[in-house]
Amino acid sequence: MSRKRPVIGITGPDEGGTGAWLFTALSVRLAGGKPRRITVESPAVIDELDGLIIGGGADVEPLKYGQERIEKAVLAKDSRTIFEWILSILFFPVYWLVRYFQHTKSAAIDTERDELELKLLKNALRYKKPVLGICRGMQLMNVHFNGSLYQDIRGYYTETPQVSSIFPKKRIEIQPGSRLAEILKTTICNVNALHNQAIDLPGDGVELVAKEKNTDITQGLEHPDYDFVIGVQWHPEYLVQVRRQRRLFKELVRTAKDKESQT
Repeated sequence: MSRKRPVIGITGPDEGGTGAWLFTALSVRLAGGKPRRITVESPAVIDELDGLIIGGGADVEPLKYGQERIEKAVLAKDSRTIFEWILSILFFPVYWLVRYFQHTKSAAIDTERDELELKLLKNALRYKKPVLGICRGMQLMNVHFNGSLYQDIRGYYTETPQVSSIFPKKRIEIQPGSRLAEILKTTICNVNALHNQAIDLPGDGVELVAKEKNTDITQGLEHPDYDFVIGVQWHPEYLVQVRRQRRLFKELVRTAKDKESQT
């Protein structure tokens, strides 16, 4: 087997997204991969990559799944405990980066990024390279397979208030026997939440394998026709201290390395 560190492309916006890039790159490096940042201004082709992570950010263009744009709602911020406030103060630089990343969502639509990522995804699937979709990335994957999204989850959520937090405050249930459950080694865990859209109808061949415990919001999908085509609604890169979340990146890199060694 080759000792080369697999190159993992990580997509993001041209402006902002620094926090997401740094944390995702760290997760890839810890997993044994070599991260490469990809934006519209700094694109890549699939031949240069061994694996692909489609990151979070602006919403996917609704016209791509047969809908017109609607006015966006803003999720209510969840209250914090005293302990969490202390953590916020102690790790202010880290949280500043995360908040900076969240501001990238103020640009509601980024059609050029949509096109770049859809092309990379199409070619990654063609060459059987592993793909991990994070938040917006999971939604884009579903759209690629002809699925649809809820543009605004405010009217869909039964949860009050709607939690938006980098802390793992959402409990999800994972389908037993799924690839995601196999990787995380659990069928239930806590995750964070930074999204305002959600999966509506699954795409062709897509299996919805995780959901929030108290709602029907999809939290994970996979495609059984591929070794590693997985999407998660949460942000595992912001849970780097949690071993089971690091397993997602470890398995992505392992799959990429196996594929590279076979060529």
